[in-house]
Amino acid sequence: MNMETQLDPMKDDLPLMANTSYMLVKHYVLDLDVDFKGKVIEGSVVLFFETGSQYMKTSSAGKECCQSQFDETCKIGASEPCHISMINMSTCSSKTEHNDFAVSGKEEEATSDESSNHSNNEQASGISSSKDCYDIENHGNKDFLLVLDCCDLSVLKIEEVDVAAVSGIEKFTRSAKLTGVSKKLENLRNWIVHELVTLPADRWKEQLYYFTHCSQAPGCGELLFSTGTWSLEIRKSGIQTPADFPHAIRIWYKTKPEGRSVTWTTDQSGRPCVYTVGSPINNRALFPCQEPPIALSTWQASVRAAAGFVVLMSGENSAEPVQLREGILSWYYYVSMPMPASTFTIAVGCWQEVKQQSFKQTAAIETNTEFSLPLSRSDFRWHEEVCGHMEYPCRFQNPAARLQAVIPYRVFAPWCLMESCEEYLLQLIPQCLSAAYATLGTHPFSRLDVLIVPSNFSSLGMASPHIIFLSQSVLPGGSHLCGTRLCHEIAHAWFGLAIGARDWTEEWISEGFATFLEDIFWARAQQLSHDEIKGQQELKALLRWRRLRDEVQNSEEELQVLRPKKESTGELSESGASVVKYGLKAEKIFMQVHYLKGYFLLRSLARTIGEVSYLASLRKFVIKFHGQLILSQDFLSMLLEDIPKQKESGLTVESIFQNWLDTSGIPKPLLEEGETWKECPLVQQVNGEVTKWIQTNRRIRKSSKKKMKQDEVVFPQLLPDQLVLLLESLLEEKTLCPRILQYLERTYQLREQDAEIRHRWCELVIKHKYEPGYRDVERFLREDQAMGVYLYGELMVNEDAKQQELARKCFAAAQEHMDASSAKVVAEMLF
Repeated sequence: MNMETQLDPMKDDLPLMANTSYMLVKHYVLDLDVDFKGKVIEGSVVLFFETGSQYMKTSSAGKECCQSQFDETCKIGASEPCHISMINMSTCSSKTEHNDFAVSGKEEEATSDESSNHSNNEQASGISSSKDCYDIENHGNKDFLLVLDCCDLSVLKIEEVDVAAVSGIEKFTRSAKLTGVSKKLENLRNWIVHELVTLPADRWKEQLYYFTHCSQAPGCGELLFSTGTWSLEIRKSGIQTPADFPHAIRIWYKTKPEGRSVTWTTDQSGRPCVYTVGSPINNRALFPCQEPPIALSTWQASVRAAAGFVVLMSGENSAEPVQLREGILSWYYYVSMPMPASTFTIAVGCWQEVKQQSFKQTAAIETNTEFSLPLSRSDFRWHEEVCGHMEYPCRFQNPAARLQAVIPYRVFAPWCLMESCEEYLLQLIPQCLSAAYATLGTHPFSRLDVLIVPSNFSSLGMASPHIIFLSQSVLPGGSHLCGTRLCHEIAHAWFGLAIGARDWTEEWISEGFATFLEDIFWARAQQLSHDEIKGQQELKALLRWRRLRDEVQNSEEELQVLRPKKESTGELSESGASVVKYGLKAEKIFMQVHYLKGYFLLRSLARTIGEVSYLASLRKFVIKFHGQLILSQDFLSMLLEDIPKQKESGLTVESIFQNWLDTSGIPKPLLEEGETWKECPLVQQVNGEVTKWIQTNRRIRKSSKKKMKQDEVVFPQLLPDQLVLLLESLLEEKTLCPRILQYLERTYQLREQDAEIRHRWCELVIKHKYEPGYRDVERFLREDQAMGVYLYGELMVNEDAKQQELARKCFAAAQEHMDASSAKVVAEMLF
């Protein structure tokens, strides 16, 4: 099976091209300049490699296979080595790609034009094109081809780095002499990199020091490369095996303004900024990298920008800027915990740090310590176990870190939103961090920045190592939406970051857990009673059930399956390349199926096992699997082992796959449960209010134009989630007269409520063509782009000229800065 038939990048699947089975990136050193005038980020990245877990050595006698042991570099996840299915696949990327080998060096300089996509002719330089690239199955003496994931980048030059030239590096070469590494300098360089990337965890500072110095070492020979639609292919003439290929390379490149990994836009105060937007193509348009999750790596980055800009990034340290020359500041960040390159995040803008008035701060901290519940002794016994991940300085092994209920945190925002952040967000962070600690134990990351990102951000939040992006939509209208979203993103530190999915199609592992834990953290943060918790969680379950039901009715079946690759989930081709099913489908970004079905599965397991022992199992799971990549069955098997009653309930991994993960539609076990939440007192109260509103509506419509007496009906205040349910229920009414809509808005002050409630209000306005509410719809589409996409469709469906004009006007105003997937989906609705 060759690459072309398997990876067709035109379709909705995202190709992961990197041949990680042959070479694995262990560390990136980024050295970048941010240029707001040209909207480019340019500079270099140095990659340090280990030889991959398996590669072929071709000897003159023919083919002889050499599979190196699954050593430290390859303990990637499940407690046993991963079984890589052997698919005969050439390592070169699809042949439709641009095939020129840009020739570096004396003969011809590789310009950004040559390495871009627009020409498909071969250069007449005598350098072989990738048509006859190194193919595992060929017996000929072909050069080894290193494939990196890369897209929308201008690669200028690639060179080998002379790490042997670094002063003090001799300490890494002494053992080389003993083992008789041949005198060849290339071998010595690779030996140094090997020694450096395999240093024990307690020498991480020294390791970082040498990574920095090696990354600044001179180049020692340019490498040949060619760029394709999705990949960058690199070779060194005459080098035929990964083991002999340079293990430290420097790539000089620049991003393109239209590159899809970052967005250039303006913040809410009108100042320029750029940030990683959580794109479906991840970071491959920010730096050439290995995207497959198996390539767990560390990174460090120096980023330069004009004074006045603040650079935030996923890094363990809170960077202090250094002035390089007049008007230019440099920011340096690093991480020591290996993670997939897709989790790297950067945001450069005129962000202001939001600080609390000091008297408030002490109060917040005092109220907080009360409920960082001590974990039971048995939880701590787990910590004494050896961690299962590859070696790094781990917080789970650090006694001080294990006792830290609230990690250091900062909040950044554009200056016009600083006050809104002070109102709720700042006080909520320590409460939510404490609640998370009380539930799951040790925080996997040592600090947290929270940034309010520009209004074109297409979701309510995004978690990355050490930094959370929140949409401005969570700020207004009380603490509820802000608190629940913050809890959701904090939960990702454990599920999604510290524990990742080995196969990206299993995003339910991350999103289902974060949705389930969001409720538990938020209940703890508010210090609710047992009955209040039960009521609020049943109300939430009903709202999510309604959303799941709607989504299942209105989406393609194949997108509703949580494990689309079924049994072959987690399998890679021989080279390590793979495909993320439906990874590029624009609609998928707005779907919640994997959040919701994942949440309901975890909720149903919690009810079967009992919440207390379920949470104990989650803590045990975190301790066993942090720092590793998992598949669904790793979690399910461990959970089921812990249930003595499992036999009675008939739960097996197979039955869970069958009912929950491998089928579209609503899971069977959930159909029966859907009725029970309607009995919940909070839901019953809403039903009573809905009835009163419908009766009032009838009365107003019957009565003549007489003013309705305000005191006839009393409507008590409702919780935010109750308001959402109330408005959703009223949406099912065929007609509501304008006066009732006006009265509804005034009674609950809907314009002042959070975005979830205002969204439902906008739906009512559109459905009943309530013109005084059109400005609310316009404001929503402008300020709540994280949630507004659906409303465009509603405006068009009514076939009302005014509404369609409103939709087109709002889209025209927002389009330029809109997230690409959102813009594509909206354009399809409008035109």
